[in-house]
Amino acid sequence: MSCVAHGGNGPTRREGDTGGNDDDTHTSVVIRARTKPRKPAMYKVLMLNDDYTPMEFVVHVLERFFQKNRDEATSIMLHVHKRGVGVCGVFTYEVAESKVSQVMDLARQNQHPLQCTIEKD
Repeated sequence: MSCVAHGGNGPTRREGDTGGNDDDTHTSVVIRARTKPRKPAMYKVLMLNDDYTPMEFVVHVLERFFQKNRDEATSIMLHVHKRGVGVCGVFTYEVAESKVSQVMDLARQNQHPLQCTIEKD
């Protein structure tokens, strides 16, 4: 029988030898790499300017649905008024969609044309 060398001073093994017991049972271990959970994609809730919705209503919406204090809400409202669009907050998709629905429902109930949308961050 011939021997197969495994380099250096290490052990040698005969051909056909599994390196284990002489019986025919083999144990295999399956190793699966763990994947790190990915952070969910985030979405910006954007408020669009219009010429009809009162500024005070927009401030109220920002306080109520986006937990902004009066100063933050006023600042965002003025940004929307001057620039045409502004970010109300950044959320997971489901939360962003829910916020948009809440804003739009309240605006319709109060007969305001206020528009909100989402955009991937």
